[in-house]
Amino acid sequence: MDNYRKNAIYDIATAPASTILPAAPVNVDYFGEDVFNAQAMRNYLPKESCEKLLATIDEGVPLDASIASEVAHAMKKWALDRGATHFTHWFQPLTGSTAEKHDSFLELENGKSIMTFSGKNLIVGEPDASSFPSGGLRSTFEARGYTAWDPTSPAFIKRHGNGATLCIPTAFCSYTGEALDKKTPLLRSLQALSKSTRRLMTCFKAGPKKTTVTLGAEQEYFLIDKRFYLQRPDLYQAGRTIFGATPAKHQQMDDHYFGSIPTRILNFMNDVEKELWKLGIPAKTRHNEVAPAQFELAPIFEEVNLACDHNMQIMEVLRQVADRHGLVCLLHEKPFAGVNGSGKHNNWSITYGHGNLLNPGKDPHQNAVFLTTLCAIIYAVDTHADLLRMTVAGAGNDHRLGANEAPPAIVSMYLGDQLMDVIEQLEQGVPKSSKQAGAMRIGADMLPPLPRDATDRNRTSTFAFTGNKFEFRAPGSSQSCSEPNVVLNTIVAEAFDMIAEQLEKLDEKNFHAGLQKILQKIVKEHKKVIFNGNGYTDAWIAEAERRGLPNIRTSMEALKALVKEENIALFEKYGVMNRRELESRYEVNVEDYHKRVRIEGEIARDLAKNVILPKVTDAYFKALKTNEMALNQGFPGLDVYAKSLGEGSERLMAAISKMESCLEKDHEDILDAMAGLRKEVDALEKIVPDDCWPLPKYREMLFIY
Repeated sequence: MDNYRKNAIYDIATAPASTILPAAPVNVDYFGEDVFNAQAMRNYLPKESCEKLLATIDEGVPLDASIASEVAHAMKKWALDRGATHFTHWFQPLTGSTAEKHDSFLELENGKSIMTFSGKNLIVGEPDASSFPSGGLRSTFEARGYTAWDPTSPAFIKRHGNGATLCIPTAFCSYTGEALDKKTPLLRSLQALSKSTRRLMTCFKAGPKKTTVTLGAEQEYFLIDKRFYLQRPDLYQAGRTIFGATPAKHQQMDDHYFGSIPTRILNFMNDVEKELWKLGIPAKTRHNEVAPAQFELAPIFEEVNLACDHNMQIMEVLRQVADRHGLVCLLHEKPFAGVNGSGKHNNWSITYGHGNLLNPGKDPHQNAVFLTTLCAIIYAVDTHADLLRMTVAGAGNDHRLGANEAPPAIVSMYLGDQLMDVIEQLEQGVPKSSKQAGAMRIGADMLPPLPRDATDRNRTSTFAFTGNKFEFRAPGSSQSCSEPNVVLNTIVAEAFDMIAEQLEKLDEKNFHAGLQKILQKIVKEHKKVIFNGNGYTDAWIAEAERRGLPNIRTSMEALKALVKEENIALFEKYGVMNRRELESRYEVNVEDYHKRVRIEGEIARDLAKNVILPKVTDAYFKALKTNEMALNQGFPGLDVYAKSLGEGSERLMAAISKMESCLEKDHEDILDAMAGLRKEVDALEKIVPDDCWPLPKYREMLFIY
């Protein structure tokens, strides 16, 4: 075995066992201690200013700019008391990660040092916008961009080894006002959906209330020992293993899922949760996932803007704490071939006042609102399946979607048998089975009892109803939650408006009959998107084609939805994104895809040519020498083994040559060439002597930690 691999395994095997500490009283008073939350605001702000700021956060009241200086002073005082010396506008550019530029509170006044933070420092910043992806919205000679304080997402403190920084969540836009980030369109979509929801609820005689979109983002990830990671250039440059033969045992025994969590991993998880709780992030669930070395973290549901910000923080904390434990957290959608990849399940729901519109309820009025909301979402998902598919496009997710481990590239909805029965009876207006007694009339007859878990769980469905919410299962583990929710908010706003426009023409006497006709029409025209079966089968692909559902297999095809005229018109109608912003995102995403594929192609070429081929050649010549010695001593030769190595090295060299040709021509066949190269490398891994193989193997990375 290669000495580096051998030493890594030895170090892990001989590491001292964790000491079990004596039981101590549980104290979570530190929850949110590093967040400028409502309690901190009350402690540091004058009462009147605090009430105004909380009204903006809790009720959506426009921010009173006159309190900015007081908020800035209070935030600075709180941050200094928490040990922070710097502040930053924390934002989410189109890179898919977060960005920050730190400034100290330090200023000089008459030669004396003071710590200051003004209202202007709080409200606006000016980072260079030309160095971030912008799809042509900004260029080097047009560098100005602005970050704008988002008061609805609380400031927090980020700690490092010997200091701390106050982070202020902000939106990021260009000098000309276009959104250059993930947050701005999300905030706009929330405003659009709030307006449309109020319009629809007015039709049901509901007074003006606050609309809240909630999100629970389940985060999947892999953990491997850092010593293995540093011996894999493909992992630390591309985030995934470009080569690697599947071990004899991987996930086929189903023994890892929900299994006992290894001590080292559990120690890591405990530290992660402590860090998240300090940041006010309500991490709730932790468990082993399906693949070996794969795990999941799920928080309590929160308002969607805050939940998206928190998910970005979760990913950063996972990586940082993993490093402290000598581990590496892999957030790529498919870091290991042959085992499940990682997703980020997007659990979405909508509330008006204190009522969840996706809760079936117990009385006819609530039933009518629930069924209207449900039918609106059916309409939205079927009409805009291309946009939902677009939100999960990416080079990493292409390796995962449809691979019998994640939802297929076909967007469909799962309702479960009981709710599907209700929908079918709604369509027909007459009883279909014993599950309902009498004709189904909205506002007259009640739904059958639908407990919170009225449906089964369908892991193969793209968009599944799970009791009082919808779970969009297609987003990749490294992706921002913002894009899927921008689209969901916008398309549901359109559906609500479509229904409300028709309801507004009805008088009170004909309201329920008219509503029933509207919903029946939606079900008849759009129920084709509902599928309760196994989405992994070839039969479903054929059935989806028969139904006319799009099967958008690749990211490059999916991204075209951003620049379709009808989609541009939709986003512009609701003020979420304009043509330039959509075209820029198309350019950014296409460029990102091509860059990632090219980087992976070059890594594959370099690893195969400079690391693996020399080792295979050495093994081949050793086999030839051993074969010659055996023949000279009168023993049978090893020509079969030597021949297999020789032929394998020839095929490897041919695959390398093809890879180089594709890279030189900037050819679109880089992915095919990479797949061919992987086939040869993985085959050689299985026959080259273990002590000659230069890279840590799957069996080591997935099982030794």
